[in-house]
Amino acid sequence: MNNQISEFIKHHFRHFNSAALVDAAEAYKTHLTNGGKMMITLAGAMSSAELGLSLAEMIRQDKVQIISCTGANLEEDLFNLVAHDFYERVPHYRDLTPQDEQDLLDRHMNRVTDTCIPEMEAMRRLEKAMVDVWTKADQAGERYFPHEFMYQVLRSGALEEYYQIDLKNSWMYAAMEKNLPMVVPGWEDSTMGNMYAGHIITQDVKNVHTVKTGIEYMMMLADWYTEQATDDSTIGFFQIGGGIAGDFPICVVPMLHQDLQRENVPVWGYFCQISDSTTSYGSYSGAVPNEKITWGKLAIDTPKFIVESDASIVAPLMFAYILEW
Repeated sequence: MNNQISEFIKHHFRHFNSAALVDAAEAYKTHLTNGGKMMITLAGAMSSAELGLSLAEMIRQDKVQIISCTGANLEEDLFNLVAHDFYERVPHYRDLTPQDEQDLLDRHMNRVTDTCIPEMEAMRRLEKAMVDVWTKADQAGERYFPHEFMYQVLRSGALEEYYQIDLKNSWMYAAMEKNLPMVVPGWEDSTMGNMYAGHIITQDVKNVHTVKTGIEYMMMLADWYTEQATDDSTIGFFQIGGGIAGDFPICVVPMLHQDLQRENVPVWGYFCQISDSTTSYGSYSGAVPNEKITWGKLAIDTPKFIVESDASIVAPLMFAYILEW
């Protein structure tokens, strides 16, 4: 793209939140150039915001080494992959009445802000493919993480006939191709998590532990962080939004130090949060980065940034800058 976007940002984004965006993006690039690795955490419904348009390329170009996301973001990228043409946008969503919302429900259109996800074409298509891999693993006595089951579905080609977007725009497909490590805390709080519970209740899947748990995700992350983080290659933390996607994995560092008593494990080497949460006391998502020093997550000299703005605007711009688009 001849650096058109990044050059525009350099020229126009000079002060306030726009300057914070540039500073954080430059520090992100410096962190990787100096041998560091990066975790990106996805809160909210960034997949339904089609962040894959830029995040997938970040993954392909090795600008991210591990992802933490909500169960919603994990599945909604695949919903978009198989049902994009059936989505409906409601630009006047602020004006919807309760009856308008009921009408959407009656048509099986589940609304996320201005975007309506079609139940039958998105959720039920993915459910069928997921039940196949869940039951196969269950019968074989095997257990996998939620994201690993979705990787299996993508690798199998079970949904290929339904693909409705270019695969280069699916961040989950890019992650599958790289076999990217992932952490999905609280996966049970998702559409697929609810469906899995239903299939456990009906005994289509016999063993509730066929899908590995959040505690096991933390155990995996502890081992991954210990292996990957060195003084010459620290792990950065790029947090999009708040919530469990960020809260859960950032705690691995104090756990390693305080609970496991592991030595010579560096703290996070970079921190940036994109958030429109009001900076305040008592709001975890609104806590300033320095508060994390007291919890043993960041050091005094860790590069720290907050871009207080809408992540659906800021994240693609930062990714474009980092990718030198």
